[in-house]
Amino acid sequence: MKAKPSETKPKKNRISSGFFKFVVVRFLLIIPTIFILVTIVFFVMRATGDPITAALGGRLTPQELQARIHQAGYDRPLIVQYAEYLGDLLHGDLGTTLTDNQPVTTILTRYGAATFELAFLALIIALIVGIGLGRIAARRRDHAPDAAIRTFAILCYATPVFFLGLLLKLIFSIWLDWLPSSGRSSLESEMQFGRLVSPTGFYIIDALQLGDPAVLLDVLQHAILPALALGLLTAGVFIRLVRTNVISTYTSGYVEAARSRGVSEKRLLSKHAWKPALIPIITVMGMQIALMLAGAVPTETTFEWKGLGFMLSTYLKARDFVAVQGIVILIAIIVSVVNFIVDVISALIDPRVRY
Repeated sequence: MKAKPSETKPKKNRISSGFFKFVVVRFLLIIPTIFILVTIVFFVMRATGDPITAALGGRLTPQELQARIHQAGYDRPLIVQYAEYLGDLLHGDLGTTLTDNQPVTTILTRYGAATFELAFLALIIALIVGIGLGRIAARRRDHAPDAAIRTFAILCYATPVFFLGLLLKLIFSIWLDWLPSSGRSSLESEMQFGRLVSPTGFYIIDALQLGDPAVLLDVLQHAILPALALGLLTAGVFIRLVRTNVISTYTSGYVEAARSRGVSEKRLLSKHAWKPALIPIITVMGMQIALMLAGAVPTETTFEWKGLGFMLSTYLKARDFVAVQGIVILIAIIVSVVNFIVDVISALIDPRVRY
């Protein structure tokens, strides 16, 4: 009697079905997240009263102040203002600043590139320093290099970023006179950027468009200290993450099995222990980018780096809550999107993620 071939169920396409559903659900969760953040920011900004009184109170007569309040609609019920604000948001209107009468979207596009450029450079420094020193600390566990690196990591994430920035300026700008202490570029480079027909706002890209090595060098010199101050803050977290997770995988069963087969310690670290240790780092990267954007405020203020953080500090001092509200909402949207991207990458590389 001929045996029937065993029926095999077709394997579920992990990427096309479960993964696609996971991505869609995770993406849709961004909408209520942003809605909650927008709602919180709106009502917190108005907890002390209407924005016009906060920004212009004392500089206008009571009659002029009331006229401005009525014209802007801030004397209407709060729920009506909130509904109108949501409607404006759906049309991409974030309002107009009270202190300099500019559209908030103009502020975001003008200064957003500076913050993104700084965050990108700081992230590169954080990854290079954090991953490099973390691997060394794991490999030299409980030895002098490990102790020194752990101490350095503690100093990195325990030191306030503004204090670290002032210290770097004192050493490299004042004592050694190697690097500029403030700004994104020199006045000469700013004049060169004025020649560009379509500047991007990213000074490194704009310098490459100019094709002038002197301008590119000037931009990079101005970026070193603020990127280093902000990057070391995150590097301290990465060092401890890499060290802990590499040590954990370094002593796991499959690594011990590979060691018993005569695999070298260097190959064990680079091929067997490193990739599994990378998963938690990617998982927390979204949170670290959020902290990095928060750290951009004192960093940009310390180095007079005119980005969103610098402008947020300026508008907070002027009590221009309309501008503050717009900047905070943009940062919240960026953090939500970054966390979504990190979740998707984690699901792709970590088989333990179930969807």
